[in-house]
Amino acid sequence: MRVRPDVSVVVIAYNDAARLPRAVASSLAQSLGGVETVIVDDASTDGTGEAADRLAAAHPGRVRALHLPVNSGGCGRPRNVGVERSDGRYVMFLDSDDLLDRHACLNLLSAAQETGADLVSGLCDRVFLDVPKGSKDRVRPWYPWLYQRSAVYGSLEENPDLLYDTLSTNKLYRRGFLEDGALRFVERLHYEDLLFSAEAYMAAARTALIPHRVYNWLVRDRQVMPSISNRRDELANFADRLEIHRRIDMLFELRGADGLKRAKDAKFVNHDLLLYLRELRDRDPVHRARFLDLAAGYLAGLDPVVFETANPLAAIAAFLVKEGDRDGALAAAEYLPGGRSDLRARLAERDGRIFWGGGPPRGDLGRRVLDVTDFGFHMCPLTELRPAAVVTRLEMRGGRARMAGHVLNPLDRIPRGASLSASLEFRDRRRDARRARVPAEIVHEGGRLEWRAEFDPRARVRPIGFVDPVWDVRLRVKVDGEEIVTRPGESAGTGAAGGPDLRGVGLPVRPRLTRLAGDVLRSYVTEGGHLAFALATDDPRTRRAATAVARVAGSPPARTGWRRARRLERSMRRTLASGRTKAAVFNRVLTRLPVRRGLAVFESHLGLHYSDNPKYIYRELRRSDRPVEAVWSYASSAKGFPSDAKLVKRGSWRYHLALARAEFWIDNQGYPEGLCKRPETTYIQTWHGSAYKLMGLDQPLMKSGPASDRTKLARMVDRFDCFLIRSGHDADTLAKGLGVRAELLPAGYPRNDPLVNGVDGDPELAAEVAALRRSLRLDDGRRAVLYAPTFKTGPKGRPVKLMEPPVDPARFARELGDEIVLLVRPHYLCRANLPPSAARAMRDVGDVADATLLLLLADALVTDHSSIMFDYALLDRPIVLHLPADGEHDTGYFDLEEHAPGPVTRTEDELVAALADLDAAGSAHAARRRAFAARFGEHDRGTAARTVVDRYFGERSAHGSHRNR
Repeated sequence: MRVRPDVSVVVIAYNDAARLPRAVASSLAQSLGGVETVIVDDASTDGTGEAADRLAAAHPGRVRALHLPVNSGGCGRPRNVGVERSDGRYVMFLDSDDLLDRHACLNLLSAAQETGADLVSGLCDRVFLDVPKGSKDRVRPWYPWLYQRSAVYGSLEENPDLLYDTLSTNKLYRRGFLEDGALRFVERLHYEDLLFSAEAYMAAARTALIPHRVYNWLVRDRQVMPSISNRRDELANFADRLEIHRRIDMLFELRGADGLKRAKDAKFVNHDLLLYLRELRDRDPVHRARFLDLAAGYLAGLDPVVFETANPLAAIAAFLVKEGDRDGALAAAEYLPGGRSDLRARLAERDGRIFWGGGPPRGDLGRRVLDVTDFGFHMCPLTELRPAAVVTRLEMRGGRARMAGHVLNPLDRIPRGASLSASLEFRDRRRDARRARVPAEIVHEGGRLEWRAEFDPRARVRPIGFVDPVWDVRLRVKVDGEEIVTRPGESAGTGAAGGPDLRGVGLPVRPRLTRLAGDVLRSYVTEGGHLAFALATDDPRTRRAATAVARVAGSPPARTGWRRARRLERSMRRTLASGRTKAAVFNRVLTRLPVRRGLAVFESHLGLHYSDNPKYIYRELRRSDRPVEAVWSYASSAKGFPSDAKLVKRGSWRYHLALARAEFWIDNQGYPEGLCKRPETTYIQTWHGSAYKLMGLDQPLMKSGPASDRTKLARMVDRFDCFLIRSGHDADTLAKGLGVRAELLPAGYPRNDPLVNGVDGDPELAAEVAALRRSLRLDDGRRAVLYAPTFKTGPKGRPVKLMEPPVDPARFARELGDEIVLLVRPHYLCRANLPPSAARAMRDVGDVADATLLLLLADALVTDHSSIMFDYALLDRPIVLHLPADGEHDTGYFDLEEHAPGPVTRTEDELVAALADLDAAGSAHAARRRAFAARFGEHDRGTAARTVVDRYFGERSAHGSHRNR
């Protein structure tokens, strides 16, 4: 008597004779013993039926083969037949081009028996076969956040997010559950999984999830016949998806499940619609128009709440499809925040808010959905904004290539008076370091930048041949020294139908290796809409030979060898560039080199900019004409650093070599961990502010944290030879908290010398302050008030990225704007969230490297518990401490309110009142402010830089040399 199987695996196949045996093998290899495999051949024409019969004959009792007489055109019919003709107590589904995990049936069945669930679902991994093995992008879990832990749900309402995973193949179904509910797949429609899963979720008394992988969905992008789910270029495909969604809508409506329908619709906006929109650029205009009409018709019936609950960019794309702004919709669908893609959409400002699209949003819903203020487009660096570049001309004429186009200028972030330069860059896709640059002209034209270039491609672009067949194009634009890099291409939403045809234009070139490699770079457009070139040949006499050579070069052994060589090259580069390698070489090799007398390495805020105490020590050294060789480190950009010093990129090999040979290290924060300072080097640690907040070993988290954190801090601090302090307070708090055992030099802060001395005797500094005043447009008689708080932390203890102004910009402009300009200075860990419309009364000064200049020109200071209050008090000008009652206030070394150098405000109203009468506030707190300055800046006498230089660099001699210590 035949024993009833525990699980029946229904394998459906159509014209897949080559892959069917592999899928069936994954079912036969299950670690659960009682598994039967039922193959349903959907009237294949390629031998799949014969392959199924052979498998059944080879495994009698374990494999059965069923054959449909007529092809069903989808997955529904063969799956239904498989359910009806199988015997297992539980049922699973497997597609012939995929694989089951070895323990899939065992893990799913165990969960079903333990929980009594009708339906058990496990993790599905998408395996991209076209991606090399070992690449992090090869395996991508399907909605992994659903499967972080085991869970059991009594209804779909308990977790509507289950609607994101509507696959039928990573699930186990109890047969009685399927029969009692008459659950079957819809036939003659694609995407039957979506409806079947929704019905199953709704019908299940219990649904269980397990965090184990059960299914491997094998994806091959480059195949002649894509799977049904990947045929998104067919309008009928999308029409079927919409019909399935309408049937799910009807199911939820009949059950009165309005909340589930909204959750499903949000998933449609976040996932289903985006899949198609991101590929729509490559479709012809007729297809695009029909698709968008279909989508708009369905979206018009959604509850408006869905557009506010879906992911912001997906919601914008869906809303604009519904509203008919198709270019804006496609730009939103394609945009990836964080500088990972080009910004193709226009932006508009209304009432201090930033909106997606060029026109004003219609209605309250439009204003809420299209509001992208929180994305920070109006304040993020241009390098992150990445405005899109469009190619409007590409041709060969008279032996020269002519290219032209324009660059988006959202919110007029690039002012008309900016200094502009540009270049086109051709870049070998395989070897990023191989580049060829072509100068380009660029000018302001209307609301965008127009660019053009003319060049001889034979002289400018020299491929090697064979090894560099594909070249991408970049447009590099410099705006006042800041560089924007973007990829030119087609305009948003138009594809090949808008503007010139960018496909098939040939640029003649001369490969360095041989003409057999090609003699022309042929243009094409990538899937992302960007312009690229492929090496080809136009000479019929060499095309055949070139094809033969390319066939050899592209053979599997050659490709394997190439991939291995590239992996080895990348591995070696990563190893040589790693901080660990550089630290090891520094400690074992570089520090054995002789010290260079007079070599001093300067660094401020980890190389962020030229500023703070190191800047003013450097200026004193330069003024005193001591023979010091100065090296400044920079973290990302060398802009703003002194031209008369040697500049090295922080973390580079040149940086490590300079530190190893330096006689002096001078910084205000800390050189890289793991670098052991040699005894011959003197480390002058200036630090960057007196302490109100608990520091180092005084912090509760440091006290209770792992000993390794305290050990790491001790290693960093033990390198100091000198530590500058401004007062006894610094010695008792900052130095003690950090565990400083070096010499405490009571010289005050070099950056504060100008605050004590003024700028009259320092023409260079006076010129800097005057230039800053002009750039900030502060010559209209209004007072300049500096708002400079410290950073705030979020729920996970990380700094909040956006800093809001202390007063609503519109209110500030209305009530204080005629008398005051507010200079908003965010902490360097965050950015100021100021809309462009606030510019009349508020200025973002976050990019001003040297805070001392801001202090000098500010008539008053507003801060919280930032250490900037200790410095500004030296100027004896009004200070307001704004400490909102609902804000974040650190425990400090003293009672801030008791010693406050000015009034304390808690609300926006109180702050506005204090700023409206600054003179009264300044007079009332003058005595407290001076006592505050005397207590916390007792050593700031205006001689700090000179004291440090004389103490460590010796006195000047008559011959310009310095006397050693």
